[in-house]
Amino acid sequence: MNPSDLIALIETNHLVEKVLTIERNAFLKTAGSIDTHIYFIEEGSLRVFVVDGEEERTIRFGYQNNILVSLDSFLTEKPSEFVIQAIKKTRVRVIPKKGFMEFLHQDENHLKLWVKILEDLVIQQIEREKDLLTASPKERFERVLKRSPILFQEISNRHIANYLRMTPETLSRLKKS
Repeated sequence: MNPSDLIALIETNHLVEKVLTIERNAFLKTAGSIDTHIYFIEEGSLRVFVVDGEEERTIRFGYQNNILVSLDSFLTEKPSEFVIQAIKKTRVRVIPKKGFMEFLHQDENHLKLWVKILEDLVIQQIEREKDLLTASPKERFERVLKRSPILFQEISNRHIANYLRMTPETLSRLKKS
């Protein structure tokens, strides 16, 4: 079983509580709120960010067929400073934590799948941290392009540049070279 199987399991086990449509630039989650839902993105794109003084710092993106969650709030059931905003009109399936946790504990394979997904997420975050701390803008761009080429089709340069911690002009130069 691999992480892509989770989507099929969500469907088969009727874990979706509702479907939401979020208009472009509208917020799915705001800073300081508790959000224990898992979101499966049917169409559109979302970004997760935090506000650092006057600046927004993009942490993650989600687009069609991705699962997105405010993981800290999901795990602790406490407020999170993460903001989730629609970059374009987006439709998500909402999976509540309670039903999801019951589903996980029904079968050891479900729990193993969830652990695998969390492990993959931790590895992705470690790689991202390492990139931001040690890699040049060119290296960061190349690694993201290799890891997620669809990102450049789904997300605007302005948001990608923010995610990569560079100016839009630098990103534009790197894309041309």
